[in-house]
Amino acid sequence: MPRPKSLHLPLMLLSIGISIAWGLALGRNIPGGTLDFQNFYYGTKCLMQQCDPYNATALEQVYLSESGQRGLESGRLRTIIALFVNLPPVFLFVAPLAMLPWAAANALWLTIIGCGLLLAAYLMRHAGAAFSPGISTLLVCIVLSNSVLLFELGNAAGIVAPFCVIAAWCFLRNRFVPAAIVLFAVSLLIKPHDAGFIWLYFLLAGGMLRKRSLYSLAIATLLGVVSIIWLSHVAPHWLQELKLNLATISAHGGLNEPGAESQTGREVGMVVSLQAAFSVFRDDPRFYNAASYLVSGVLLLVWALKTMRTKLTQRGAWLALAAVSALSLLPVYHRSYDAKLLLLAVPACAMLWAERHRQRSFAFVLTLAAIVFTSDIFLAIFVILTNNLHFFTGSFAGQLATLLFLRPTPLILLAMGCFYLWVYVRYNPDESPAVARIDSPVTTT
Repeated sequence: MPRPKSLHLPLMLLSIGISIAWGLALGRNIPGGTLDFQNFYYGTKCLMQQCDPYNATALEQVYLSESGQRGLESGRLRTIIALFVNLPPVFLFVAPLAMLPWAAANALWLTIIGCGLLLAAYLMRHAGAAFSPGISTLLVCIVLSNSVLLFELGNAAGIVAPFCVIAAWCFLRNRFVPAAIVLFAVSLLIKPHDAGFIWLYFLLAGGMLRKRSLYSLAIATLLGVVSIIWLSHVAPHWLQELKLNLATISAHGGLNEPGAESQTGREVGMVVSLQAAFSVFRDDPRFYNAASYLVSGVLLLVWALKTMRTKLTQRGAWLALAAVSALSLLPVYHRSYDAKLLLLAVPACAMLWAERHRQRSFAFVLTLAAIVFTSDIFLAIFVILTNNLHFFTGSFAGQLATLLFLRPTPLILLAMGCFYLWVYVRYNPDESPAVARIDSPVTTT
């Protein structure tokens, strides 16, 4: 009997098609188009016109002159063109697009996001299919069909997360290594808080992986220096302005404030870091930042020590990346769309599922829960259902109810990260004779 053709690729195309169609439809309601990419595009144009993109007034003037949105009131304008808080290397990456008309640049940006996300999902499904094709296909399709915000807003997480995932696969499979080095460098340049811990794994793992990670760092450093020189020539006070902008949007009532009463906990692109959880108990940045750093720091230190002391194997690598894909989202500010990094957990989940012992259920349930609770469609439903739900946070019972029923995502990510870290710490490559050394190419079907 001939084997039936696999439906995984059509399902993946259908899934990402849902996100693209829905995201573009929602993006039409935003004056000027995709919100976050407008900030990148016009911020870069501002710099290319010799003005300071970190200065809100200068950035707004460039936006009004270039976008044709002159009729916007000041409050609406500030919502669209928020304070510029991205690092200088963003300008180098966006500069070629800023030379194009808005429509062409926006289309190309979204095309890069779509192609990168689809390729990253395909590679993770390919890696996991050797163990469990069904589980791998299910998980990547959930991610692809719940990436609506990336196509509505054009956030740089749609570039960084797929590039990290693709680069990790290339490093572990010893394929297309020069391209992977460049992808990691770009990720580190644009969003180092997204890519940093994924990159750190390859640095700590040693051998050729360490050399490749250092090549990425060298490229990122060189381009970073060039971007800073360019920016400093035009805006010599950019660093102070960047710090002020970050403080403004993170302060009470700011756009990115993770506090208990902030809007960031009641929207689809909600904050998923531990600050959002700890702020329920004490809405003080000094408390919830310190608590987040402490909890995450201890877990990441255990992960790092294990990585440095463990022999390189495919199994160990996927377990380590699954753990850090969740743990890296917890210490500092991250939103739900940054969690596309959870694609890195698909191979480890499929691997544990195939082994048919009690860990398989925990692996599947926690990975599925983490992906679902950072998924756009589910979060939209969740926000609607809980929008009018409030608890008295003056008591511990009310605080606990608020955390469990209104802000469960950081806890789920923490549970997933702890589970994979536990499996990783207990892993002994000498007791797993079937696993292959990472230094030799590994092929799967």
